Amino acid sequence: MTRQRRSFAGAVVVISGAGGGLGRALARRFAQAGARIAGLDRDAAAIQSLAAELTQAGADILALPCDVTDQDACRVAIDAACERFGRIDVVVNNAGLSHRSPFADTDPAVLRRVMDVNLFGAIHLTHPALPALRRSRGLIVAISSVAGFTPLIARTGYAASKHALHGLFESLRTEVAADGIDVILACPSFIATRIDRNALGAQGGAASHPQVVVGQPLQPDAVAERIFKACERSERLVLIGRTARAAWWLSRCAPALYERIMARRLRDEMMP
Repeated sequence: MTRQRRSFAGAVVVISGAGGGLGRALARRFAQAGARIAGLDRDAAAIQSLAAELTQAGADILALPCDVTDQDACRVAIDAACERFGRIDVVVNNAGLSHRSPFADTDPAVLRRVMDVNLFGAIHLTHPALPALRRSRGLIVAISSVAGFTPLIARTGYAASKHALHGLFESLRTEVAADGIDVILACPSFIATRIDRNALGAQGGAASHPQVVVGQPLQPDAVAERIFKACERSERLVLIGRTARAAWWLSRCAPALYERIMARRLRDEMMP
């Protein structure tokens, strides 16, 4: 039986990391569809800039400065969204952090920081939103990546956090399906955003080497459009970009070959 497409006209969409890059593109796209936006970002200036942009375009947005690693701050943000709009229909766990450094050289605190943002940030935001999502029979979106289902050289912490997202949200899907809540894992390949410029290095400072990408970097608006369409159809797994689709199939059909190709193409990032 074909499922009815979701409409987001009047829906309330909570987006973390909404101040820039993919999060900003997602906020614009959902707002274009008539959604009301609760945008979260640790960068207060960035989220206020988004609020000004969307307000000028006629959208209804609540700007919420929030660090997703702070569990209490996430609970307060969800409460504020519910108080302002009366409901929550979609939670998009988009806030993310990367690192670029070989495991042997990396301070474990860096790996912990990446896990705090990418995994526990999603936990902190999703958990208090569940009662509202049950009432609306809503939707949870986790922004993963190719690193969520394949190995990625010199990004052990990032890959671990994204693999953990899959385990978390695929398991959560089994718990909330009876409540009418859908769960989507979106896996784009490399996106032209600031996440690469904000990546951590081995000792927690900025990564010293520029990111090497595989394939043509995707534009945030194009990725946001694909995710939006997936939300309309309640797709379970979204592979975005030719690189992501190729990585999915090659890593499953010929995992050793995939590892050799990936390592060869990205090894320059490991060079001093």
